[in-house]
Amino acid sequence: MIFNRKCNWFVSILVPSRIIANKSTEQFSGIPYVMTLLNCLLAAWYGLPFISKDNFLVSAINGTGAVIESVYVVIFLIYAAKKEKGKIAGLLLCILAIFATIALVSVFAFANTARRQLLCGFVATVFSIIMYASPLSVMRMVIKTKSVEYMPFLLSLFVFLCGTSWFIYGLIGNDKFLYIPNGFGCVLGAMQLILYAIYRNNKGEDTKKPASSAAEGSLEMGVAVAVAKPQQQKQPTYFRNDINPN
Repeated sequence: MIFNRKCNWFVSILVPSRIIANKSTEQFSGIPYVMTLLNCLLAAWYGLPFISKDNFLVSAINGTGAVIESVYVVIFLIYAAKKEKGKIAGLLLCILAIFATIALVSVFAFANTARRQLLCGFVATVFSIIMYASPLSVMRMVIKTKSVEYMPFLLSLFVFLCGTSWFIYGLIGNDKFLYIPNGFGCVLGAMQLILYAIYRNNKGEDTKKPASSAAEGSLEMGVAVAVAKPQQQKQPTYFRNDINPN
C-alpha cells in the first residue's frame, strides 16, 4: 500500500520534470497538484492520534505526500506565467485557509475525539472524492476521440492500485472515511484501465481535430500539445525583362 501510494506521487513527477527542462509550464495546469496537496493535508491530519485512533500509517504516508506535492506546486509557481501564477497562488491560499480552519475547529470546538474524527473524516472524504473525480473529463475525451493519448497508462494503473489498497485497508479497519472515497477511486481507476484496453491501439481522430479542440484537451489533461501551423509555400518571384532585344 505504501509502495502504491508513493509510486502514484512519483509518476506525477513527469510533468514537473518537463516544466523544469523547458523552463515553462506551457499548457500544463497546476490545479491538480494544489487539490492533491489539500487532500494529503486533510488525510494526514485525520490520521493523527488525537483525531482518530490507530491511523498513524495514514498520517505518515499522506504527510510525505504533502511534502512532495508542495515541491510540485513551488516548481509550478516558479515557471508559470504571471496570470497563471496569480491564479494558482490564490487557489493555494484558499486550500491552506480551508485546512487551517478545519484543523483549528477540530481542536478548539470539539473536546470529544469522536466528533473530531467525524468532522475531519467527512471533510477529507469530500475532497478525496473530488480529487478522484478529476479524471472524468479525461475519460470523456478518450471516449470522444477514441484515443488514450491524453490518459497515461501508468497514472491510471497507480490510481487503481492506490484506491484499491486504501479501500481494503479501510475495510479491515472498519473506517468508512477510508473505504468510501477510496472505493470510489478504485472504481474510477478500473474504468480508466478498461478504456485504455479498448482504445490502446486506436490512433483516434487526431488528424481531424481542430486546433482549439487539441488545446482544450491539453489543458484538461495537463499535457502540452504543440499544434503545428501549415507553412505557406513560398511562391517564386518572376522578374519581367524590360530590356528590349536588339
